[in-house]
Amino acid sequence: MPWRMTTPLLRRDLPTPALLIDRAALERNIAAMAAFAEAQGVALRPHAKTHKSGEIARRQIVAGAAGICCAKLGEAEALAADGVANIHLTSPVVTPAAIGRLAALDRRIALSVVVDHPDNARALGAVEGLTVFIDLDPGSHRTGVTSAEAAVALARAIAATGTLKLGGVQYYCGSHQHIQSLAERRAAIVERTEYLREVLGALADAGFAIPVVTGGGTGTFAIDASLGVFTELQVGSYIFLDREYLDCELAGPSFEPALFVDATVVSANTPGMVTIDAGLKAFATDAGVPVVLDGAPEGTRYAFTGDEHGALLGDGLPELGARVTLMPPHCDPTVNLYDLYHVLDGDMVTGSWPVTARGRST
Repeated sequence: MPWRMTTPLLRRDLPTPALLIDRAALERNIAAMAAFAEAQGVALRPHAKTHKSGEIARRQIVAGAAGICCAKLGEAEALAADGVANIHLTSPVVTPAAIGRLAALDRRIALSVVVDHPDNARALGAVEGLTVFIDLDPGSHRTGVTSAEAAVALARAIAATGTLKLGGVQYYCGSHQHIQSLAERRAAIVERTEYLREVLGALADAGFAIPVVTGGGTGTFAIDASLGVFTELQVGSYIFLDREYLDCELAGPSFEPALFVDATVVSANTPGMVTIDAGLKAFATDAGVPVVLDGAPEGTRYAFTGDEHGALLGDGLPELGARVTLMPPHCDPTVNLYDLYHVLDGDMVTGSWPVTARGRST
């Protein structure tokens, strides 16, 4: 069992490496996005692949979200078991065994799922009354139909089942979220949104009503809302604001970092370098290295040195036993490395929240 606190304690007394949430910053981020969506007249369906937490999902729904998104069926099952009752699955579910699990989940909660192939629509037709969304490829070719004609053909296959309900279209420009220049990101999204309009027009001409257009993300939500096509936003990382998004010129309301990893200096024997107890098992590595925020001089650099360890490089480094705070480069896969969030209220750790859907990738 993971170590779990039983009474409040000072932050400096928490065992490391530790994943921490600044509660006040998290709540301000949740409130800011909810207020933005309400002002824009769009629904909010935050993506739980970022936090994988029943506690955080419930806070987002209380703040006004219509429900949440999950990337995988296993995530949805775990969060549903923790009381989350309105979930949209953003990845296809295709195997007979998984469709059986999907049917069982659909009987328990309000559920929808994407589909991008007529054969999958016919298989999903066994789930009476299931709501499905046409997944539209924005050009990355990861998932989704690749043309307006394919979208219309898929809509016809959905209708032909006689059992499925067409809930709308999903359109997620994932490769555009981290374009650092706001002007360049906006130009790219404007162009991709024109394609989305073409697909929606083709579906309308074929007689298919599309009540919901869902998608977007933390990098593009304000642009998406301004273009007036999306009815629902699937933002995720705004609640934590990792280093990747801090590197971007974002539009819309201001968000603040709320997710951190605390570590301890465990060796200090080499000039210009100390070793901390947070390495490859403490941070996702796909987006580079974490940023040293506190406990070491400005300009201190981090380097991975192994599964359990990392190096801090620079001058005036902290002494043996000192605590340092780092910002994850990419929050989603970093969260998936931990069992618990430790909740900060000022300098006190006042609670622990399970990472409910950790490892639920099936």
